[in-house]
Amino acid sequence: MHLYWMQLHSTAGIFAMTASLKLISHKLCPYVQRAVIALEEKGVPFERIDIDLANKPDWFLQLSPLGKVPVLVVTTERGEVALFESNVICEYIEETQAGLKLHPADALKRAGHRAWMEFGSAILGDLWGLETTTDPATFESKRQALAAKFARVDGALGAGPYFAGDEFSLVDAVFAPIFRYFDVFDELTELGIFKDIPKVRAWRAELAKRPSVRAAVGADYPQLLRAFLVRHDAHLLKLAA
Repeated sequence: MHLYWMQLHSTAGIFAMTASLKLISHKLCPYVQRAVIALEEKGVPFERIDIDLANKPDWFLQLSPLGKVPVLVVTTERGEVALFESNVICEYIEETQAGLKLHPADALKRAGHRAWMEFGSAILGDLWGLETTTDPATFESKRQALAAKFARVDGALGAGPYFAGDEFSLVDAVFAPIFRYFDVFDELTELGIFKDIPKVRAWRAELAKRPSVRAAVGADYPQLLRAFLVRHDAHLLKLAA
């Protein structure tokens, strides 16, 4: 596996010149959104194919060892390579495509950004619990966990407008889909998660304006997320005024 990734990395420039990109996705998936944002920021043409994760097609399961989205299918004159895991896909996009640089040039800063991307994934884990639980105690536990994590993020932010200041980065691509959940949640109830963290509030507002962030989902996203909550009989819905 290590040799494979070395070979993929060494030929990345060749792939970038001739590759066509196909992103296998789901309309609600935040991990898909971060890949879409990276592609949009780079100005890279790609084909997006949405699938039903409740009824996964056989061809998709052949591509995705984990049965999860996103999967980026890279087609070149040498054939197809299917990349899975969103951070891997974002790193490939950054390393092979021209356009806006989404990682710092400095190795230490770049490693720090990757760490905060992982922290964003941990936040998504708590968000899943918050939006799917039917139990009030579990809901409150997840709400408190999210508040604590976002407080840590607030402490890491500078003057903005983005995570790294003036430069949009992959950390922004990871957190923008997280904040999008709360656009719907805020219409249902006041969770109080962002009350005392002004830097995160300002960051959230700035990311919502970004064209790549807006393009990452369809106009039906709010309706689809509400329907998801209904299917899970989410406790969150019971708090709606």
